[in-house]
Amino acid sequence: MATCPECEYDEIDTEDFELGDTLSCPECGKTLVMTGADEVDFADDDDDDDDLLDDDEESEDDDEDDLDEDDEDDEEEEFDE
Repeated sequence: MATCPECEYDEIDTEDFELGDTLSCPECGKTLVMTGADEVDFADDDDDDDDLLDDDEESEDDDEDDLDEDDEDDEEEEFDE
């Protein structure tokens, strides 16, 4: 049994888990990772999700910039004719 570092729930069953496995605290729902025999710590899933969102937002911004540049090129071609 392990103890949740968030809510101090001390009856987390870790028998079926190995080092590095993720699990959720049955009391508070926090995502945890096995760090040793009957030891758990916070999983970094929340930070990874934020990073993925930031990357996606940047990609969308880049796509919008590309579209703007294409529009400007089209306008310049119209004036050349």
